[in-house]
Amino acid sequence: MQKLILLSASAFGALSVMIGAFGAHALRASLEASNRLDTFETAVKYQFYHTLALLVIGLLMYRIQDKLLDYAGLSMIVGILIFSGSLYILCLSGLRWLGAITPIGGLLMIIGWVLLFWSIARTG
Repeated sequence: MQKLILLSASAFGALSVMIGAFGAHALRASLEASNRLDTFETAVKYQFYHTLALLVIGLLMYRIQDKLLDYAGLSMIVGILIFSGSLYILCLSGLRWLGAITPIGGLLMIIGWVLLFWSIARTG
């Protein structure tokens, strides 16, 4: 599980930079025209923040052996995919109904943080 989390952090980190650059340059005019630039930037920011959290979780696994860290990492991974992914698709397609599933990703991110807290708090 640790390897999956660290590989995911690495992949999401690279994607954060690539997607952010693509949005800032190739998509900027289109995103501004559709009033979606802020939404796109929010997706990139949250993806990057939670990528850093994944990296921390993966590194903590060297020190703390706790299934809660596995669940925290998985929660963050799925949260990134749903939260940022739905916002990216919304920005590029205009499918407004995707905004309804974005909070599910946000909730999973919160659960990941809570599980991380709980894991750290209960270790000696």
